[in-house]
Amino acid sequence: MKYLWIVALLFFTMTVVPEVTQAQELSRKEKKRLKKEQKRKLKELKKMSPADFEALREKQDEFKQQASELQSEVTSLQKQSESKDSEIKQLKDQVRKLESQLQEARAELETEPGVEQNVPLSNQYDEGLVFRVQIGAYRDKNLEAYLDTSENFNGETDAEGLQIYTLGNFRDYWEANKFKKYLRAMGVKDAWIVPYRDGIRVPIKEVLEDLRSNQNSE
Repeated sequence: MKYLWIVALLFFTMTVVPEVTQAQELSRKEKKRLKKEQKRKLKELKKMSPADFEALREKQDEFKQQASELQSEVTSLQKQSESKDSEIKQLKDQVRKLESQLQEARAELETEPGVEQNVPLSNQYDEGLVFRVQIGAYRDKNLEAYLDTSENFNGETDAEGLQIYTLGNFRDYWEANKFKKYLRAMGVKDAWIVPYRDGIRVPIKEVLEDLRSNQNSE
């Protein structure tokens, strides 16, 4: 019985005392109603058996556990969000870095004697044969907002939903190949050449065979 009153006092303190504190700011009528409510709760506590208190305590522990799990889930989601934000920032930085590297590589190519200059052709890059260097293919990275920042940065979505991004527009395969090597040396290990004919991507093997045939015929 002593255990019962100790537990009852504990729950009474947890549920009633805050209400008494709040009652200090209530009107006379509200205080009267609150006292009646407190008496009712105390009577209910007196009627409860030790087993009822134990069940109530277990329920309280269960709520605490649920709250802890929800807090852990919220923390995990926040970390995932921060990780995604960091990843997007890294991709943006990489695009800016590659753009800068492209300009440097173009400047270096222009200083080499005997190399045909790759003059910008604006929208004419969609006409004839053009070589570009693919720098990545992603399923959940969308950089469309940056495609208009430079005519040398291109993107498309393939039939499988992959976001494909390329740098450069070259009329000469060997210029594109040299730029690809520069990118690989700079850390873009997956850089490789992709040809486009009249704006449509075509197999590199087919294009190289055509180039060899033209050279042999000459």
